[in-house]
Amino acid sequence: MLRKIITCFCLTLASLTMAQVGGEATYQFLNLVSSPRQAALGGKVLTNVDYDVTQAIYNPATINAEMDNQLALNYTSHLGEIGYGTAAYAYTLDRRTQTLHAGITYVNYGSFDGYDEIGNSTGTFTGSETALSFGYASQIGYSDFYFGASIKLITSKLEQYTSFGAAADLGLLYINEELDFNAALVVRNLGSQITTYAGLNEKLPFEVAFGMSQRLENVPIRWHVTLENLQEWPISRPNPARATSDLSGNQSSEEIGFLGQVIRHTIVGAELFPEGGFNIRLGYNFRRGEELRIIDQRNFSGLSAGISIKMNKMRFSYTHAKYTGAANSNFFGLQIDLR
Repeated sequence: MLRKIITCFCLTLASLTMAQVGGEATYQFLNLVSSPRQAALGGKVLTNVDYDVTQAIYNPATINAEMDNQLALNYTSHLGEIGYGTAAYAYTLDRRTQTLHAGITYVNYGSFDGYDEIGNSTGTFTGSETALSFGYASQIGYSDFYFGASIKLITSKLEQYTSFGAAADLGLLYINEELDFNAALVVRNLGSQITTYAGLNEKLPFEVAFGMSQRLENVPIRWHVTLENLQEWPISRPNPARATSDLSGNQSSEEIGFLGQVIRHTIVGAELFPEGGFNIRLGYNFRRGEELRIIDQRNFSGLSAGISIKMNKMRFSYTHAKYTGAANSNFFGLQIDLR
């Protein structure tokens, strides 16, 4: 039975996989970092199976009984007037220890000055997007594998244009309790627009990701490795600003080899005291670090760091990360135990 489920999962994945580049899909806010913990560990973590109720927004297979009656609220002041956040809650039913999960992701783009084609002011306008998700996970028989799924209802309003869509996330999780090792495969944003902005149907930001993590035996550290955007190869394009010229004036574009492409799919992170009341978190996103790198200038792009403090039934989290060469982002999170 387990082999059949995994085979069907992989066949579905293979039939739906398609390359997507940033800017070629709508509802890009679906791939925003969902919490300070995610941001601190590099931006995408798939394998945390604990109290963190926000984790299920990115991988529904991680929904578990420890999330019962946990409420999480997260907010980020991103760039300029753009602000976004997430909220999540889980509830465990009495029978068969089934846990249901609900989450919301929203982004407010602030206000903009509008002008017509000849430069006359048309006033100000705003933009915002929201996704509401419902998820559930279950153990596959008596194996070490868990399967989870969530459905998302998406609304978007950009000036006078509106759109509505629906999507699903699928996750397969492996837990080895003896080695304290987890691995996960996630397929995100399977779906489409139901109503379009102006009659043109656009693709959703489909993504396939694979992650691993393990708690070290004698050291209170849990390491994380995530391979993102596996549906896309190559993932990187030459940067025109890094073109070189020879003595004759002939220009050569930036060359990105096989290893360079592989490393751009990779995110690494580590969490110190992962099960304690105080955590220190560090992460590095190789793709973000490389794409924001400025020649002959050190700007620490791709690096992120955060902390978490638990006080009674509340846990506060904070993360500092660099997403542009001009500004930094600060992530704030609060999780409340309502039991």
